[in-house]
Amino acid sequence: MKNKITFTFLASLLCGTLIAQDPVQENTKDSSENIAEANTPMKKDSTNNFKKIKLDGIAAVVGDYVILDSDIEKTLIDLKSQGASTEDVTHCSLLGKLMEDRLYAHQAVQDSILVSDDEVNATGDRQLQSLVQQIGSMDKVLKYYKKQDEQSFREELYKINKLRMLSEKMQQDIISEIEITPEEVRQFYNKIPEDERPVFGAELEIAQIVKSPEPSEQEKQKVIDKLNEIKADVEDNDASFSVKAILYSQDPGSKSKGGFYSITKDTGFDKTFKDVAFSLREGEVSEPFETIFGYHIIYIEKIRGQELDLRHILVQPEISQDALDEAKAELDSIRKKVIDGEFTFAEAALNFSDEKETKFDGGLLRNPQDFSSRFELTKMDPALYNQVRDLKDDQISYPILEEDPRGGPPKYKILKVTNRYDEHVADFAKDYTKIQQLALTEKQYNAIKEWMDDHIEDTYISVSDDNRDCSFANNWVKK
Repeated sequence: MKNKITFTFLASLLCGTLIAQDPVQENTKDSSENIAEANTPMKKDSTNNFKKIKLDGIAAVVGDYVILDSDIEKTLIDLKSQGASTEDVTHCSLLGKLMEDRLYAHQAVQDSILVSDDEVNATGDRQLQSLVQQIGSMDKVLKYYKKQDEQSFREELYKINKLRMLSEKMQQDIISEIEITPEEVRQFYNKIPEDERPVFGAELEIAQIVKSPEPSEQEKQKVIDKLNEIKADVEDNDASFSVKAILYSQDPGSKSKGGFYSITKDTGFDKTFKDVAFSLREGEVSEPFETIFGYHIIYIEKIRGQELDLRHILVQPEISQDALDEAKAELDSIRKKVIDGEFTFAEAALNFSDEKETKFDGGLLRNPQDFSSRFELTKMDPALYNQVRDLKDDQISYPILEEDPRGGPPKYKILKVTNRYDEHVADFAKDYTKIQQLALTEKQYNAIKEWMDDHIEDTYISVSDDNRDCSFANNWVKK
């Protein structure tokens, strides 16, 4: 079971690998050996005879894509540099993965699955900005990756990202309409031998009641006035919005980058933030506006079709100590009333919690990994685990002050463990959601495998003699 449901097609193993990929010209009919020979330079020896020097060889050709021997070596080096374990990674397994990616990309082009140049270039821009931020300067980035100039590096990133994005879109297209019925879930579960059924770790269900202190109207106006002052300085005095963001923004995710984000309408940002951003023209600065995180102004740096390069400044109104103390005292009172039996924890959450996402469900938290109500102890967020690890059955925590990791204002909360599940062998009724996901993943895997078998058969593929003895997971040599 464990091997069968290890679905590597859903993971992009090589998404950060910096390898140039050269497509084969459409009229190429040579074998991989002839291609390699045609690209091999000649060197004159002391007897005036010429000998061929093999600088690089063709490992395989898949459709319109060539995979060089050096690509496999570079991939292994890059995996090691990223800290990935390469103990079980072999030359043949890497070549097989590279061939899979190119088959997806090749077929995506055949099926007119498009990736726009703007989308690819924007991805490369973000990668370069991140690298510059990590390493220190563009010159240091080029030196680190042994690139001669920025333009050639951008061209290489373009090739890599376009291939990867085509591959990902093709995979998503294959599985996009696959669904699983309850009957299929039942059949999947029943065909697993009892002694091979998965074991799920100990889990908790957790509920919370949240009080979010509000800043005063005077504090709100103070922030709005400050943002208007920054906006005027940028518009009237040509001040740098980027510098202003570094100096004044309270957004931890963009402050060091001068407030920079590149977004589309599908980016998982606050709806109000996106609505304002997409209403602006290039070069325009917004009026101050409010979201759950505080007050913002946005500057549109560049519009590329449906993608925006923007900078923003977030300033949060200060919440007074009195407001924080009041929220804590209110939660203390709620906690006492629940303990005294005046109402249940779920009733208190519905009537008093400020968190809309949980109050209508008895305060029950949802696991962000699968949106179920259960949190496996070994996979819980460490901060949440530390808050509930000492709670006994029916015990309610004292008020806990929590900073918002997304940059929002602080809040107080009380927590209760509403259910405990010991480590256990999968049970169809109790673990239906998890079993359903396993069944869906297997169905997706089978669809991918069937697609792969069909398209390997129909696509021009050549594997070099040096690699034909590899034990590939797929029939690349078409035996």
